[in-house]
Amino acid sequence: MLSLVAAIIVGTMIILSGTLIYIQAMRAFFITKRLTILVNNTVTVIRNVNAGQSINKENSIAIIKQAQEINVSELLPGDLIYLSAGDLIPADVKILLSNDLFINHSSLTGESLPAEKHADNNPQHQNLFDLQNICFMGTSVISGSAIAIVLATGANTYFATIAQTINQKRPITNFSKGIKRVTLMLICFMLIMVPIVFIVNGFLKNDWASAFIFSISVAVGLTPEMLPMIVTSNLARGANKMSKQKIVVKQLAAIQNLGAIDVLCTDKTGTATNDNIEVVNYITLDNQENKDLISLIYLNSYFQTGIKNPMDSSIIKFGQEHNLNDLHKYYQKIDEIPFDFNRRKLTIVLQDELNNKKLICKGAVEEVIKSCNRIFYQGKIVPLTSDLLRMANATITNLNQKGLRLLGVAYEDQNLTASKYNEENEKDLIFYGFVSFLDIPKPSAVKMIKLLKAHGVDLKILTGDNELVTRAICNRVNLEIKGLISGEQLIGLAEYELKQIVENNNIFVKLNPLQKAKIIEVLKSNDHVVGFMGDGINDALVLRQADVGISVDNATDIAKEASDIILLEKSLLVLENGIVEGRRIFGNILKYIKITIASNFGNVFSILVSLAWFSFSPMSPIQILFQNLLYDISQFAIAFDRVDDAFLLKPQRWNAKDMLPFAFINGPISSIFDLTTFAILGIGFGVFPNPTEHNVNMFNSGWFIGGLLTQTLVVQMFRTEKIPFIQSRATWPVNVMAIFICMTGLVLPYTYLGNQMNMVGPPPIYIPIVLGIVASYCLLSQIIKMGYIKVFKKWL
Repeated sequence: MLSLVAAIIVGTMIILSGTLIYIQAMRAFFITKRLTILVNNTVTVIRNVNAGQSINKENSIAIIKQAQEINVSELLPGDLIYLSAGDLIPADVKILLSNDLFINHSSLTGESLPAEKHADNNPQHQNLFDLQNICFMGTSVISGSAIAIVLATGANTYFATIAQTINQKRPITNFSKGIKRVTLMLICFMLIMVPIVFIVNGFLKNDWASAFIFSISVAVGLTPEMLPMIVTSNLARGANKMSKQKIVVKQLAAIQNLGAIDVLCTDKTGTATNDNIEVVNYITLDNQENKDLISLIYLNSYFQTGIKNPMDSSIIKFGQEHNLNDLHKYYQKIDEIPFDFNRRKLTIVLQDELNNKKLICKGAVEEVIKSCNRIFYQGKIVPLTSDLLRMANATITNLNQKGLRLLGVAYEDQNLTASKYNEENEKDLIFYGFVSFLDIPKPSAVKMIKLLKAHGVDLKILTGDNELVTRAICNRVNLEIKGLISGEQLIGLAEYELKQIVENNNIFVKLNPLQKAKIIEVLKSNDHVVGFMGDGINDALVLRQADVGISVDNATDIAKEASDIILLEKSLLVLENGIVEGRRIFGNILKYIKITIASNFGNVFSILVSLAWFSFSPMSPIQILFQNLLYDISQFAIAFDRVDDAFLLKPQRWNAKDMLPFAFINGPISSIFDLTTFAILGIGFGVFPNPTEHNVNMFNSGWFIGGLLTQTLVVQMFRTEKIPFIQSRATWPVNVMAIFICMTGLVLPYTYLGNQMNMVGPPPIYIPIVLGIVASYCLLSQIIKMGYIKVFKKWL
C-alpha cells in the first residue's frame, strides 16, 4: 500500500509539472505561427538580348518591346527585368538604366521616405541600403522605370536571408543561462548531500537497502522538483496579465528577460517615432509663418499626378487641418511639369475662376532657389540679392542641422500666356519660403525614456538613419547624447575596441543590420542583458540576437515573427509596465527557489543529526515526499504575491552564487527548531526510551507537522526584506493557501490517509507546543534576515 501511495505522489508531481509545461508550450507555439507568405506574382523579363549588347536610352525602347511576363518563381540570376511604377521588386537586382526611379524600401529599413536609385553608384557608401544602383527583393517601385539585371533570387536574396534567421537557433538568453546555472548548482548540491546521507545512514543502521531508499527520498526532498511548474505558472500568469496591458508574450521566458534588461536598444523609426512624416514648420526667409505659403504647397501637392510620397500626403493632411479643404475648388489644373531626378522639383500651373494663372513650384530648396530671381521677404517681393541668398543658405543649413527635411516653394503669377509648359518656364520665379518635415516622436517616448532611466535601463539608439535626423529626434525626446558613432567608424575595429565603444556611446547611426547585431553581441559579452525594439524586416536578425526582441504595433510581419514580445499599444509606456511585470514575476520565482533550497537544506541537516542521535529515521520516505508535495502546492500562490518596490527599481537576473549563502545561513536556523522538536518528541513524549512502532510513527508525524508548518509559514518572513505583516503584507491567495496547507498538515496524521502513510496523531498537547516552536522560528528568522541584509546589502 505504501509503495502505491508513493507512486501516486511522485506521479502526481510529474504529471502536474509536465502537463502545465506542455500546455504553455502549445499556447506559445500557436501564438508564434504567424508565417510570412510571398504571394505568387509575375515579372517583366527580357531574355532575347544579344550577348555583349549595350543598354542605353537610345535602344532601351526596342529592348523593352522584347519583354515577356513570367512567374516570379521562374526568374533566374542574370535575367534582365523591366521595372515600372507599382512593381514589387522580385529579386536582388542591379540597375543598368533608369528613368526617375524611386524605391520604397521602408519594409527593409523602416525609412518612410522613398530612395532615388540609378545606374551610377557612389563607391563611398558603406551602408548596404545606400548603394544607389542596388535594389532588394521586398521593396517596391513608387515612380519611374528601370532595366535591371538579377543578382540573386529566392533563398539567396537579402530578404530571404533575413527571413531565415527566424528559424535559426537563437543565441542563449539570460533566462536560459540563469536556469542552467541554478540547475547545475542544485545538481552539485544534491550529489554532495545525498551520498553523505546514504553513507551515514548505512553505517549507523547497517541496512543499506533502506538507506538507499531513504537517500533517494532525501534527494527528491532536497530538490525543488516543482521548479519547472512554479516557473511556468508564474510566467503564464504574467503573460496573461501583460496581455490585458496590450502586450503579447510569444516566448514565456522573455518575461523574465524583459525584467532583467539593463540596456534597451531601439531603432528610432517606428519605435521612438510614429514612422509618419509630418509638417512641423512653414516659414518665409524672415522666419515668419505664412498661410499663403502653406496654401501654395497644398495646391501643388493636391493637383500633382502619380503616386504621392509621404511628404505630399503630410502636406495635404496639414492643409486640411488648417481649413484648406475647399481651396482646390477655386482652381483648375492647366499643366504639370513632373518631377525628375535631374531637376528635383515639380511644377503645377493652375487657373482660378477669374482666369488668372499661377505657376507653383516645389522641390529641393537648392534647386528651387536657383530658378528664382526674386524673393518674398518682410511682407513684400524684393530682388534676390547675394545677401538674401546667403541668408537663405544659412536658413537651409540651420534647418538641416536640426534634422528637418526641407522643401522650397516658389511661384509666378505674371506673364503666364503659354498653353503648354515645360522646364523653360521654371525660371525667374519668386521664392516664397521653406516647408520643413520631421518623423514626429511618439508622445509617450519622452516619458518612456525617463521611466527607463528610473528603472535602471540604459537606452541606446541603433539606426540606419543619418546623424542629423537622429540628433533631432534625440533632442525632441530629451535623450542625452553621451556619444555618437557611425557605421563607417565601426568597420575594421578590434573586439576590445568595440567593447569600449558600445559602453561609452549611446547613439549609433548609419548602421546596417549586421552592425546592429554585432553591437548587441558585444553588449551581451560585456555582461549586459540586452533588449532590442525594432519594426523592419532588416531588424529580424537583431531581434533574434537580443536577449529579448520587442516589436511594436506597426511592425512588419517578419519583425513580429522574430520578436519575443509585441507591444499592441501605440504608447511606449506599456514597455515600462512589461519591465516591471517581468521583475515582479522573477521576484516571485526567486522567492520559491531560495526559500525552498534553504528550507530543504535545513531539513537534510536535521536528518543527518538525527541519524547520529537516535536509532530510527525522523520521517519515512513516503512522508518526506508527501510533505514536499504539500509545500510545493502552497507555493503556487506565490505567483499572486507582491514584490518590494526596491526590487522593482533595478534590473534583476539569475545569480546562482547568491543562493548558496542564503541557503547555508537561513537553512540551519530551521534545524535548531527541528532539533528542539526532536528533543520534545523523543524525551518529553518518551519515544527515545521506548522506540516502539507506534511511538516512532507518532514521532514521524510530529516532525511532519512541525516541518510542514515551519516551511510554509517562514515564507511570510522570507518573502520580503521588510517586517512582515507590518511593513509588507502578502496577498490573500498566499495567506489562504498557507492556512489551508497548515490546517491540512495539522489534521492529516489523524485521518485515514495519514494512517495509510503510517502516521499516528501526536497527543493534543503537542499542537500548542509546535505552534510555539513555529512562532519562535519565525521571530528568529526575521532577526537573522535583518543581519543578512546588513552584511550582503540585499535579500532576494
